[in-house]
Amino acid sequence: MRAPIGHFDHATPAPDCLDELTRPVAEAVRGWRGSVPADQIVYVDTDPEWADTATFVEHYGEELLGQSANCVVVAGKRGGETTLAACVVLSTTRADVNGVVRRQLGARKASFASMDTATGESGMEFGGITPIGLPADWPVLVDSAVVDLPYVLVGSGRRRGKLLVPGKAFAEIPGAVVLEGLGVA
Repeated sequence: MRAPIGHFDHATPAPDCLDELTRPVAEAVRGWRGSVPADQIVYVDTDPEWADTATFVEHYGEELLGQSANCVVVAGKRGGETTLAACVVLSTTRADVNGVVRRQLGARKASFASMDTATGESGMEFGGITPIGLPADWPVLVDSAVVDLPYVLVGSGRRRGKLLVPGKAFAEIPGAVVLEGLGVA
């Protein structure tokens, strides 16, 4: 199969390679119920040494920078309660954690979750966290610019490999809230 974006040696519909994904991501793909068919979510095998965005686009093509998204885990705190959430923003932006995220979570304070919390609670590897397969009670905050793209490159749950996901599918992830201005330059 040819990847819908980028130039990759190996591209496979995600339902056909569940063993390449972490357990929570594989379960989410297996149980996918969105209007976008699960086989339109594509897994591409990539070198884990090149997982970080800047290095990734250097090796796999500069054109992917504008078609890539990062998924970061944040912790919102209010009155001794902590809410974990994911933020999905284009790789050319950063999540407005102290503004949009904090207000959306109704938190007094919001910050990036520690690596141990992000990986331990998500069941995914640091540098590969994806919004597909996160815990059901997590809000998944998605910048509207991500949803507007035909396809978006995002983590696969592991540092090895990425998912190519139709932009509109991000709005159908359980717990998704699409927000204007979540990603800021």
